[in-house]
Amino acid sequence: MRHILIYGDSLTWGIVPNTRQRFPFEERWPGILENKLNGLGCRVRVIEDCVNGRRTVWDDPFKPGRNGLQGLAQCMEKHSPLALVILMLGTNDFQFSHPYNNAWSAAQGIATLVQQIRTAPIEPGMPVPPILVVCPPPIESPRGVLAAKFSGAGQRCAGLADAYRAVSTDLTCQFFDTASVTSSSRVDGIHLDADQHQTLGRALAEGVAAILR
Repeated sequence: MRHILIYGDSLTWGIVPNTRQRFPFEERWPGILENKLNGLGCRVRVIEDCVNGRRTVWDDPFKPGRNGLQGLAQCMEKHSPLALVILMLGTNDFQFSHPYNNAWSAAQGIATLVQQIRTAPIEPGMPVPPILVVCPPPIESPRGVLAAKFSGAGQRCAGLADAYRAVSTDLTCQFFDTASVTSSSRVDGIHLDADQHQTLGRALAEGVAAILR
């Protein structure tokens, strides 16, 4: 059995939009991905390392531990050997506390995380896993309890997929644009609704299976 690490934020943790609840594992996209891959004959275990509010490389002024760079190397060491790392971060880079962030800065954050993964202190002889960069869907008119926190984020995240694709190409990572299969939540404009988790998990399965082969 091979292990896949998914390193993400609330879109992967599976927060139910406009609540503090969480979708069950089998209903959020990592669980759907795991079940689909096993159904395709790829024996895998998906490991979720997801924190609500996690940025790529930025700190949250109110909550510690939201900088994605912090602890990433140890996360790699802890879970190795890994067959694949999936990075899906960036949405929180556009919160109110980062008013100058744009698609370029988020992509540079992803590049920094990729380099950290590749230089992590894993045990000798263990493989440096391939990396799949997944671009989150564009933020659309934030609504509900998080609207103020994401004020202006829809404009500032413009061009995110193109920036992530360019960085992925430069760093020889695999790339997937979530917006190619789904939008962000119809409820809050930020996260993923239940059916969108289904769509994303199923869409990723074929590509991930090809990487594992």
